[in-house]
Amino acid sequence: MDVKKINDTISVSPQMSPADMADAAAQGFKTVINNRPDGEGGADQPSSEAVAEAARAAGLDYIYMPVVSGQITEANIADFQKALANAQKPVLAFCRTGTRCTNLWALGEAPTGSAAEIVQQAADAGYDLRPLAPVLQQRGAK
Repeated sequence: MDVKKINDTISVSPQMSPADMADAAAQGFKTVINNRPDGEGGADQPSSEAVAEAARAAGLDYIYMPVVSGQITEANIADFQKALANAQKPVLAFCRTGTRCTNLWALGEAPTGSAAEIVQQAADAGYDLRPLAPVLQQRGAK
């Protein structure tokens, strides 16, 4: 598991397997959000159902919220923010690389946060959101 902490509420990770769920629980996570649609990857991508079963067996809440890479919608952002607000924390979100989850978090934070601080938090976690900064600034101006 390659977990990257964004803040005390959320961390992100590249693709996780059913075997990773017990490790996530041992690290103190309470909720796992899967943002990767089933069938997006190759044969090595586990089904959301298999990950969900392992998450529940490990005592984790599990949310399957597939988002198509490069096609994040306003509904996706709103759904992700709602899930974060209602989830037991801390939350561990995953997709193929963790970038999609980080983008969802950043876009949802933009209306109430500083674009520079959001970009820095992502950078501290290993994700370069500098190209997204103008969009974050625009969302903050609403």
